[in-house]
Amino acid sequence: MSAYVKKESVWSSYRFPLILIASIVFGSILGLIFGEKVMVLEPLGQIFINLMFTIVVPLVFLTVTNAIASMLDLKRLGKILGSMFAFFIGTGIIAAIIMITVVKIIPPAQGLNIVMEATEELDVVSLSQILTRAFTVEDFYLLLSRRNMMPLIVFSILIGLAICTICKEDDHLRKVLDSLTNAIMKVVSMVMLYAPIGLGAYFACLVGEFGPQLLGAYARTMAIYYLVCLAYFFIGFSLYAFIAAGRAGAKTYFKNILPAAVTALATQSSVATLPVNLGCAQKIGVAKDIREIVLPIGATMHMDGNVLSSILKISLLFGLFKQDFSGLGVFIPAVLISVLSAVAASGVPGGGLVSEMIIVTMFGFPPEAFPIVATIGFLVDPASTCMNVTGDTVASMFVSRIIEGKDWLTKKVAVSQVTPANK
Repeated sequence: MSAYVKKESVWSSYRFPLILIASIVFGSILGLIFGEKVMVLEPLGQIFINLMFTIVVPLVFLTVTNAIASMLDLKRLGKILGSMFAFFIGTGIIAAIIMITVVKIIPPAQGLNIVMEATEELDVVSLSQILTRAFTVEDFYLLLSRRNMMPLIVFSILIGLAICTICKEDDHLRKVLDSLTNAIMKVVSMVMLYAPIGLGAYFACLVGEFGPQLLGAYARTMAIYYLVCLAYFFIGFSLYAFIAAGRAGAKTYFKNILPAAVTALATQSSVATLPVNLGCAQKIGVAKDIREIVLPIGATMHMDGNVLSSILKISLLFGLFKQDFSGLGVFIPAVLISVLSAVAASGVPGGGLVSEMIIVTMFGFPPEAFPIVATIGFLVDPASTCMNVTGDTVASMFVSRIIEGKDWLTKKVAVSQVTPANK
């Protein structure tokens, strides 16, 4: 009897992630078998993606504004933001160093034969333009676009701070914000009921249309990147989760992260996966204010997957153009550009084109280099997004340890075990 109960609890814990994985595997098989004919399923997948993108702007505004407005202790807010940015920068540098080490051992350009096609002259992207576009927009209505997530977050933080300073603890405005946040999260849970169909169809079309490229000239580069991501996910994130909450932290992380990881792989968007990731962080036990600050900001600024891919692209171009990829004079700019370009990508599909333009222009490569890195960027995007999203969840756990102490997860588990009995 106890064995049956144990099996039932395991199925209860992993049922939805397993259904998502099964739908993606089934979709991939359809894509491999039928090729581009499977594109007839594209509307089914696009409906899900569109629903997620429609939700994300009000979700980010409400969750960030509500989290900031609900804070009675602004020192806690400062500590959350400080520890969050420290983690973002630290893990970004670690990811860059790991990929630099790998590409020095296994050069991605070795044996690569790519025909370079002439392209139009690229617009030079200046540092001031990058910073301006990353954090601000020129008109209010532009905040309503998912392509301007970081400016929206900045605006939401300002609104939240304003409410926090002018309203009392039991103010009606705070209650309305809280109710609206709960309502949008309910909408997310409703949309996720359609996820197995939507993600299966979307992934079928992805494999059906672009699958052959994975076996072409870019196979070596792809293999390097996906293997590094796999190792970073299981080893790196295990270590980060262990630092955040010990063995229980690593176990809880991998128990709850699958829905976000699978959604990220299929949608290739940190922003579209944000609603799912908020739910995963909640199940892990991350406090409401921490997860609703760290995850939305992380979706636009914490991109270890993009950092890994940027170093890979830079190394690839150095190899193709017969330049020496070595020395601090190359490595330090490569790390800085990788972290900076990751922020500029802004968590949306196609945002990597900005990152790739920065790489080409700042290292002085000819315009012909752009389609090479753009192709690589597209092919590694699923794994890159998965790394970005799951890294945000680890970041929220790390911040929880800094804010609430090393036993934060144990306390959350104790509370969750008592609560059902009280109900």
